[in-house]
Amino acid sequence: MDLRVYYQKLRQIEATIAEPFVVVVSRETAEGGKAGLKSEVPRRLAAKLIAEEKAVQATAEEAAAYHAEQERQRNAAQEEAEAMRGLKRPQMAVKPQKKL
Repeated sequence: MDLRVYYQKLRQIEATIAEPFVVVVSRETAEGGKAGLKSEVPRRLAAKLIAEEKAVQATAEEAAAYHAEQERQRNAAQEEAEAMRGLKRPQMAVKPQKKL
């Protein structure tokens, strides 16, 4: 593999990505990569994954669905944390044993 060509391809792909972070969808790979997993990654890493054909850039609809799911999970975790703060844990006391 010619490294000049590889890095030129990386720069070209990176130039087409407008946002600093982008949602990518994984592709199945010979190393065991699973297809269809979505991740939000920095522009540079997205270009690398796309150039190596390990992922493709998500469509606008896929990215919106990913962000909505992340927001739902974040809200659920926040609600759970708030519920845990509201619960009082029972107090326990240790009594010394009487010596016989």
